Amino acid sequence: MAELIVTDLAVTRLKEYLVDNSIESALRIALMQGGCGGPSLGLALDEPKDNDKTYDKENLKFLVEADLFDTTGDITVDYVEAGTNSGFGITSEKSVGGGSCCGSCGSCG
Repeated sequence: MAELIVTDLAVTRLKEYLVDNSIESALRIALMQGGCGGPSLGLALDEPKDNDKTYDKENLKFLVEADLFDTTGDITVDYVEAGTNSGFGITSEKSVGGGSCCGSCGSCG
């Protein structure tokens, strides 16, 4: 059975962000429609829905649509410290991308 993994650093940074911005919402992990690279996993603020699996990680509530794990396998939420390029990274056991570009986007065909 697939699982949601949230690193300690991601938990710390998410808590800081939510407190700094006075946000009490749950965090949804969802498949976001992408551009040239195809879909990717992302984070959004949201309310629970009937078909969600809910995960509590150190007083943070994460929502994942139940069927999403069929596509992704295990999902990992991490925070990458990289100076001005620091940010959250969400990866999955199975690839969710699939798009590609030749030259610049839209120039294929």
